[in-house]
Amino acid sequence: MIEIFGWFWTSAIVVIAVAVVLLLIGIYNKLVRLRQGVRQGVADIDAQLRQRHDLIPNLVETVKGYAGHESATLEAVIAARNAAASGAPSAGSEAQLRGALDNLLALGEAYPDLKASANFQSLQHELADVEDKLAAARRALNAAVARFNAARESFPAVLFAGMLGFAEADFHRLDASEQGRVDQTPKVAF
Repeated sequence: MIEIFGWFWTSAIVVIAVAVVLLLIGIYNKLVRLRQGVRQGVADIDAQLRQRHDLIPNLVETVKGYAGHESATLEAVIAARNAAASGAPSAGSEAQLRGALDNLLALGEAYPDLKASANFQSLQHELADVEDKLAAARRALNAAVARFNAARESFPAVLFAGMLGFAEADFHRLDASEQGRVDQTPKVAF
């Protein structure tokens, strides 16, 4: 009888240990999957920023053809683009680029020939499309961060997430240049 009792407790401890290990594996795999979603969101934003940075030289060259004497505006756009494109994008460099782009697009109002240019209109449309995709990528990142943080903070993951190396993810924050643009469609004037 004592042998059966000892065997029972040994079996129970082994079953509980296996269940805890399986639970930890499940929590770890779920958090890894969600963290990858966050990383993918950051990569998507970087891709959209690169696409915007690649579009800017074409836009500047088009404007040069119609308003070449606006060199200060054109140089400001190129400098802001180069600052934003070098290394990791920062809120300050992207804000400076957004302001310079707004000034460049405003030249379309001052130069009717430029505004009528099919190439300029096409580039404006592409830029608006990239801005829309960038906003969508930012929303997707924030959703992925919310899912990751919720899974990380729910029971029983909250007991193990820290020791498994899963830190809280940060939401994408709007920089000062974007504060007034939340949920607005980019304006494209033809």
